[in-house]
Amino acid sequence: MTQAILTDIEGTLSSRAFIRDELFPYAARRLPGFVREHSREPGVKRLLADVRAYAGRSLNDEALIERMLAWMQADQKITPLQALQGLVWEEGFQRGDFAGHVYGDAVDCLRGWHDQGLALYVFSSGSAHSQQMLLGHSQAGDLRPLFTEHFDTRVGGKKQIAAYKAIAERIGVPPGQILFLSDTVDELDAAGSAGLRTTCIRRAGDMRDAGGHPRAADFHGVDVNGAPSIRPVEADHAGD
Repeated sequence: MTQAILTDIEGTLSSRAFIRDELFPYAARRLPGFVREHSREPGVKRLLADVRAYAGRSLNDEALIERMLAWMQADQKITPLQALQGLVWEEGFQRGDFAGHVYGDAVDCLRGWHDQGLALYVFSSGSAHSQQMLLGHSQAGDLRPLFTEHFDTRVGGKKQIAAYKAIAERIGVPPGQILFLSDTVDELDAAGSAGLRTTCIRRAGDMRDAGGHPRAADFHGVDVNGAPSIRPVEADHAGD
């Protein structure tokens, strides 16, 4: 019996177009000014120090901005940079520059599952703070009360088996009673290898293979207490 549902955001809860065509370009445009304006603030200063440490050498703010923009262009999943992006998006959400896109079927099912007593969690490469901003300023209203906790790459990469084991331990639910929803087969493979149940979301027009995982066209098609997922693979996955 499923006790908890863990869901990805991009391509699952929210459209890839919204993330890729609105949020990412917005962050790229706003990041330079944000860093110049807020670099002395303790929280931002700490994140910039973490980014410098990742870069492996001392960079002034302008050089660091250029490096971060290059990493963003290459879609590098660097945890402190993702946290900075989340702060930039927070300003955008609060100013009303955009509202978070969440699929209507996802909103309906999340509310229904929450009412049934299922614990809901998010695992995304975006920072936990940015997840909360998207869900808190969604087109359907504030969805944050539906979720118990948010996980990001601080717990591990999304294609790493250890990350899903850590999440199961953190929330105190046996892996076999957690259902993970994603549109990315490598993530589903890692979750299945950690013992989680899985469902691959394949929305209209998405003809990619589901890699042997149970498949649903949207959240309404998710069988919460369906058959177990594919047999776990042997090796861990690298990356995120």
